[in-house]
Amino acid sequence: MGSGKSTIGPILANTLGYEFIDLDALIEASEHKKIEKIFSDKGEAYFRAVERTLLTELLERAHIVVSLGGGTIVHQPTLDAVKQHGILIYLKADAVQIYRRLRPKGDRPLLRTPEGVLMDDEQLKARIAELLAQRSAYYEQAHFIMQTDDKKIGLTIDTIVQKLRGSLEE
Repeated sequence: MGSGKSTIGPILANTLGYEFIDLDALIEASEHKKIEKIFSDKGEAYFRAVERTLLTELLERAHIVVSLGGGTIVHQPTLDAVKQHGILIYLKADAVQIYRRLRPKGDRPLLRTPEGVLMDDEQLKARIAELLAQRSAYYEQAHFIMQTDDKKIGLTIDTIVQKLRGSLEE
Protein backbone atom coordinates (compact mmCIF):
# COMPACT_ATOMS: atom_id res chain seq x y z
CA MET A 1 0.00 0.00 0.00
CA GLY A 2 1.21 3.45 -0.86
CA SER A 3 4.24 2.35 -2.86
CA GLY A 4 3.05 3.83 -6.16
CA LYS A 5 1.54 0.77 -7.88
CA SER A 6 -1.62 2.53 -9.02
CA THR A 7 0.37 5.39 -10.51
CA ILE A 8 3.33 3.52 -11.98
CA GLY A 9 1.48 0.41 -13.18
CA PRO A 10 -0.66 2.01 -15.90
CA ILE A 11 2.23 4.13 -17.18
CA LEU A 12 4.54 1.10 -17.28
CA ALA A 13 1.92 -0.94 -19.13
CA ASN A 14 1.41 1.84 -21.66
CA THR A 15 5.17 2.20 -22.14
CA LEU A 16 5.49 -1.53 -22.80
CA GLY A 17 2.36 -1.70 -24.97
CA TYR A 18 0.73 -4.03 -22.43
CA GLU A 19 -2.68 -4.05 -20.78
CA PHE A 20 -2.87 -2.80 -17.18
CA ILE A 21 -4.96 -4.67 -14.61
CA ASP A 22 -5.43 -3.59 -11.01
CA LEU A 23 -6.20 -6.78 -9.08
CA ASP A 24 -8.12 -4.92 -6.37
CA ALA A 25 -10.35 -3.27 -8.99
CA LEU A 26 -10.90 -6.66 -10.61
CA ILE A 27 -11.96 -8.11 -7.25
CA GLU A 28 -14.37 -5.22 -6.68
CA ALA A 29 -15.91 -5.75 -10.13
CA SER A 30 -16.20 -9.49 -9.58
CA GLU A 31 -17.78 -9.10 -6.14
CA HIS A 32 -19.81 -5.96 -6.98
CA LYS A 33 -18.52 -4.39 -3.76
CA LYS A 34 -15.71 -2.17 -2.58
CA ILE A 35 -12.83 -3.98 -0.88
CA GLU A 36 -13.68 -2.33 2.42
CA LYS A 37 -17.20 -3.81 2.21
CA ILE A 38 -15.88 -7.27 1.25
CA PHE A 39 -13.62 -7.20 4.33
CA SER A 40 -16.44 -6.06 6.63
CA ASP A 41 -19.07 -8.46 5.21
CA LYS A 42 -17.03 -11.59 4.59
CA GLY A 43 -13.61 -11.07 6.17
CA GLU A 44 -10.03 -11.07 4.99
CA ALA A 45 -9.86 -14.87 4.45
CA TYR A 46 -12.71 -14.69 1.92
CA PHE A 47 -11.11 -11.70 0.21
CA ARG A 48 -7.76 -13.52 -0.08
CA ALA A 49 -9.46 -16.61 -1.57
CA VAL A 50 -11.15 -14.50 -4.26
CA GLU A 51 -7.88 -12.67 -4.83
CA ARG A 52 -5.97 -15.95 -5.37
CA THR A 53 -8.61 -17.30 -7.75
CA LEU A 54 -8.58 -14.19 -9.94
CA LEU A 55 -4.79 -13.94 -9.85
CA THR A 56 -4.46 -17.57 -10.96
CA GLU A 57 -6.55 -16.71 -14.03
CA LEU A 58 -4.41 -13.65 -14.76
CA LEU A 59 -1.19 -15.65 -14.54
CA GLU A 60 -2.23 -17.52 -17.69
CA ARG A 61 -2.27 -14.30 -19.72
CA ALA A 62 0.60 -12.58 -21.50
CA HIS A 63 1.46 -8.94 -22.08
CA ILE A 64 -0.17 -7.57 -18.96
CA VAL A 65 1.04 -5.49 -16.03
CA VAL A 66 -0.84 -6.40 -12.86
CA SER A 67 -0.96 -4.23 -9.78
CA LEU A 68 -1.17 -6.57 -6.79
CA GLY A 69 -2.56 -5.60 -3.43
CA GLY A 70 -0.09 -5.20 -0.56
CA GLY A 71 -1.00 -8.57 0.97
CA THR A 72 -1.34 -10.61 -2.22
CA ILE A 73 2.06 -12.27 -2.10
CA VAL A 74 2.11 -12.79 1.66
CA HIS A 75 1.22 -16.41 0.96
CA GLN A 76 4.23 -18.38 -0.24
CA PRO A 77 2.38 -20.49 -2.87
CA THR A 78 0.93 -17.30 -4.37
CA LEU A 79 4.32 -15.61 -4.34
CA ASP A 80 5.91 -18.65 -5.99
CA ALA A 81 3.21 -18.74 -8.70
CA VAL A 82 3.64 -15.05 -9.48
CA LYS A 83 7.41 -15.44 -9.73
CA GLN A 84 7.09 -18.53 -11.92
CA HIS A 85 4.62 -16.98 -14.36
CA GLY A 86 5.76 -13.38 -14.43
CA ILE A 87 8.28 -10.80 -13.35
CA LEU A 88 7.64 -9.50 -9.86
CA ILE A 89 8.69 -5.93 -9.14
CA TYR A 90 8.68 -4.60 -5.59
CA LEU A 91 8.04 -0.86 -5.52
CA LYS A 92 9.72 -0.18 -2.21
CA ALA A 93 8.89 2.83 -0.08
CA ASP A 94 9.83 3.49 3.52
CA ALA A 95 7.26 3.76 6.29
CA VAL A 96 7.42 7.57 6.43
CA GLN A 97 6.71 7.89 2.70
CA ILE A 98 3.88 5.34 2.88
CA TYR A 99 2.37 7.21 5.81
CA ARG A 100 2.43 10.48 3.84
CA ARG A 101 0.75 8.80 0.87
CA LEU A 102 -1.90 6.90 2.84
CA ARG A 103 -2.82 9.44 5.53
CA PRO A 104 -5.45 11.19 3.38
CA LYS A 105 -7.03 7.89 2.29
CA GLY A 106 -9.72 6.25 4.34
CA ASP A 107 -10.54 3.31 2.11
CA ARG A 108 -7.92 0.79 3.32
CA PRO A 109 -9.48 -1.85 5.59
CA LEU A 110 -6.14 -2.86 7.09
CA LEU A 111 -5.56 0.74 8.16
CA ARG A 112 -8.64 0.85 10.35
CA THR A 113 -9.12 -0.31 13.91
CA PRO A 114 -10.87 -3.68 14.48
CA GLU A 115 -14.05 -1.64 15.03
CA GLY A 116 -13.69 -0.11 11.56
CA VAL A 117 -12.66 3.34 12.79
CA LEU A 118 -9.99 5.26 10.89
CA MET A 119 -6.72 5.09 12.83
CA ASP A 120 -5.17 8.20 14.33
CA ASP A 121 -1.69 9.27 13.20
CA GLU A 122 0.26 7.23 15.77
CA GLN A 123 -1.85 4.10 15.21
CA LEU A 124 -1.44 4.48 11.46
CA LYS A 125 2.34 4.86 11.69
CA ALA A 126 2.54 1.79 13.92
CA ARG A 127 0.29 -0.25 11.60
CA ILE A 128 2.35 0.66 8.51
CA ALA A 129 5.57 -0.33 10.31
CA GLU A 130 3.93 -3.58 11.44
CA LEU A 131 2.74 -4.48 7.93
CA LEU A 132 6.13 -3.71 6.42
CA ALA A 133 7.84 -5.88 9.04
CA GLN A 134 5.41 -8.76 8.42
CA ARG A 135 5.60 -8.55 4.64
CA SER A 136 9.19 -7.57 3.86
CA ALA A 137 10.50 -11.15 3.70
CA TYR A 138 7.98 -11.84 0.92
CA TYR A 139 8.49 -8.53 -0.88
CA GLU A 140 12.26 -8.93 -0.89
CA GLN A 141 11.89 -12.10 -3.00
CA ALA A 142 10.85 -10.01 -6.03
CA HIS A 143 12.86 -10.25 -9.24
CA PHE A 144 13.51 -6.49 -9.09
CA ILE A 145 13.32 -4.01 -6.23
CA MET A 146 12.69 -0.36 -7.10
CA GLN A 147 13.01 2.28 -4.39
CA THR A 148 10.21 4.81 -4.97
CA ASP A 149 10.84 7.29 -2.13
CA ASP A 150 10.99 10.83 -3.51
CA LYS A 151 11.80 9.51 -6.98
CA LYS A 152 10.24 11.04 -10.09
CA ILE A 153 7.71 8.75 -11.74
CA GLY A 154 9.31 9.04 -15.20
CA LEU A 155 12.70 8.06 -13.84
CA THR A 156 11.18 5.08 -12.02
CA ILE A 157 9.44 3.93 -15.22
CA ASP A 158 12.63 4.33 -17.28
CA THR A 159 14.63 2.32 -14.75
CA ILE A 160 12.04 -0.47 -14.66
CA VAL A 161 11.90 -0.65 -18.47
CA GLN A 162 15.70 -0.87 -18.61
CA LYS A 163 15.71 -3.71 -16.06
CA LEU A 164 12.91 -5.52 -17.89
CA ARG A 165 14.42 -5.29 -21.39
CA GLY A 166 16.49 -8.48 -21.12
CA SER A 167 13.78 -10.41 -19.29
CA LEU A 168 11.01 -9.54 -21.76
CA GLU A 169 13.10 -10.50 -24.77
CA GLU A 170 13.74 -14.01 -23.45
